[in-house]
Amino acid sequence: MSIIYHTQQYKLADKAMENFIDADEIHEILHSHQQPTMEQVNEVIARSLTKNRLSLAETAILVNANEPEMVEAIKTAAKQLKEQVYGKRIVLFAPLYIGNLCINDCAYCGFRSSNKKQERITLGKQDIINQVTALEDAGHKRLILVYGEHPRYDARFIADTVKMVYGVKSGNGEIRRVNINAAPLDVEGFKIVKEAGIGTYQIFQETYHRPTYEKVHLKGTKKHFDWRLASLDRAQEAGIDDVGIGALFGLYDWRFEVLGLLRHVNHFEAVYNVGPHTISFPRIQSASGFEVDKQYAVSDADFTKLVAVLRLAVPYTGLILTAREPGSIRDEILQYGVSQIDGGTNIEMKGYTSHKEQQNLDHEQFEICDNRTLNEVMEELVEDGYIPSFCTACYRLKRTGEHFMEFSVPGFIKRFCQPNALLTLAEYLEDYAPPATKEKGYKLIEDSLRDYDDERFKSKLNERLERIKAGERDLYF
Repeated sequence: MSIIYHTQQYKLADKAMENFIDADEIHEILHSHQQPTMEQVNEVIARSLTKNRLSLAETAILVNANEPEMVEAIKTAAKQLKEQVYGKRIVLFAPLYIGNLCINDCAYCGFRSSNKKQERITLGKQDIINQVTALEDAGHKRLILVYGEHPRYDARFIADTVKMVYGVKSGNGEIRRVNINAAPLDVEGFKIVKEAGIGTYQIFQETYHRPTYEKVHLKGTKKHFDWRLASLDRAQEAGIDDVGIGALFGLYDWRFEVLGLLRHVNHFEAVYNVGPHTISFPRIQSASGFEVDKQYAVSDADFTKLVAVLRLAVPYTGLILTAREPGSIRDEILQYGVSQIDGGTNIEMKGYTSHKEQQNLDHEQFEICDNRTLNEVMEELVEDGYIPSFCTACYRLKRTGEHFMEFSVPGFIKRFCQPNALLTLAEYLEDYAPPATKEKGYKLIEDSLRDYDDERFKSKLNERLERIKAGERDLYF
């Protein structure tokens, strides 16, 4: 299946999505809720803490709340809500870049077609085996495969690389979940990729503001705003009910983008009765050939606030924070609502086996700011009381899409997530952790077991932990 834009399909998508993102509506909502009072902010927070998704108007009150006591209230509530819904677990993954050929010319991206400094590479079978082996040997169980947008990277190519990744086994290592970040496909293309056993399919709109979108996407398939906006609807039609959305913060006003993301969530829930599984909110970072107006750069203060606002706006949607951000910002934002992070990240082509000390922006899509190893990230999480998780149970037990919402919206998912996180942590401690991390990790597991009042369930969990220590793997509830 071709990823290349088809005029007839585009026109149909354009008509279907005609009233999906209304910039005038979003601007009017933001304008109508300027300078909110503390009473209004507290009312919105109280509604969120009952685990209800917020409306665009309610969210606009939070994004326009600028007084220090208001921002502190928002962050405190986001921290409380996150602990209620997700507990202390943090899911870990790693990105693996498969190919950086690209037909698009996006002003913010190092892969842009006009960037002649970029070394163009597509991993072959042995390259993929080598990269996945290195990732497994570090302890990873979850990957997201990243592709440029190019005819070579069609649905069949993506499906074949997914199967290659699942086929790599190194010691006790294996990849149990492969997510995808790639170009939009047509319905038949999404069906082919689904059959390969993927997890989440991510497509970021980058900006929901059409004039800005047209300004920064200069040529290529990606320049068509509506074709991209409708992409994950086609994925749903193809049976992929686990999708991820995102915006690239710094292209336009961050307040507008937050409401654009929420409008996208509303659309999915209205049409498919299930929201996106994840939302990503990367900030623009330097890239080879970088050409973006910096007037919309998002400050650290606004960035940490917008993450807290997103958590309150969509209590049950996973929030992904990547190594674009430095460790200090990541550590702070973990408190407010992030549920997934990458660790030990290297986004250079063939980077996991190159062992280079410095980044080369001419070989990467953008600059990353957190260069800690996976174990360094794991140990810091453990020291801060978080439970690092590589769990993939829900996906393999078909607890996805609408079924996932049935579990997660009432909060029942914590019955599965925390114990499964503890089991995958134990696997990591047995197979990959140095002695200091292992000692700290098992202390955390011991402390976490005290939280279980149900002695029967606690006994079952302890029994599985002992089986892992005895050499069994991939145990879950």
